[in-house]
Amino acid sequence: MKQISILGCGWLGLPLAKALIEKGNSVNGSTTSENKLSILKNLGINPFLVLLNEVEGRLESESVSENINTFLAKSEILIIDIPPKLRAANPNSEKKIFVEKIQTLIPFIEKSTIKKVLFVSSTSVYGDDNRFINEETIPNPETESGKQLVLAENLLQENQNFETTILRFGGLIGEDRHPVKFLAGKENLENPDAPINLIHQKDCIRIIEEIIIQSKWNEIFNAVAPFHPTREEYYTNKAIEMNLEKPKFSSEKSNIKKVVSSERIESYLNYKFCLDNY
Repeated sequence: MKQISILGCGWLGLPLAKALIEKGNSVNGSTTSENKLSILKNLGINPFLVLLNEVEGRLESESVSENINTFLAKSEILIIDIPPKLRAANPNSEKKIFVEKIQTLIPFIEKSTIKKVLFVSSTSVYGDDNRFINEETIPNPETESGKQLVLAENLLQENQNFETTILRFGGLIGEDRHPVKFLAGKENLENPDAPINLIHQKDCIRIIEEIIIQSKWNEIFNAVAPFHPTREEYYTNKAIEMNLEKPKFSSEKSNIKKVVSSERIESYLNYKFCLDNY
């Protein structure tokens, strides 16, 4: 049995915590909402209210610091699964909000029992260049969230007090979450010939489990299902399958050809994707 802390029990973190508990592990789970604490507790997760908001470089209160220390206590593995939400009081602010949260967290990790960190990142760090992408590809983010993810990755990997594995997921889908629901009926959509780079929630969870079981640390993995039909083909078929209005694409707006490879996941972890979910 391992003691694991999951920072961010949201869409992925919550079912991940449940899966790890079912495998016999003890899990500390964090949330930023007091209302969610009872939900975590009822699922067998040790619940913690953890906020990483800073005021002039310091946490807002001693109780917040105490919560983080207790949340990390006795755990060897920390999974960081918090999205880079960049909204600030000043919408024109260029402050690295997400990066600052990681900077706030790192000193707590350093003085804790944590020896292994798994950081959930995104293939958005590669931008939308027309190319085949693997783990050797140098990140070239185009979005602010992608830029902050790269900075956060570097902060964690450069720290010698713990070992960090970076897991870059493609577009996330699941039984309750699918982009075709937002695309249905829309017209003049861009990039009909662009290949999809998606990963199902179930694969996300199983890959994280395998990294922990096989102790694959100080690594970088891309995690995208080896299934890359075009956007037009895939979302049209999905709309039909889900009885939704078919989206309409514009061939005049097509320039992305990015294919993200998961060959390293498949070979190094000996992992097989659940393609029936797609």
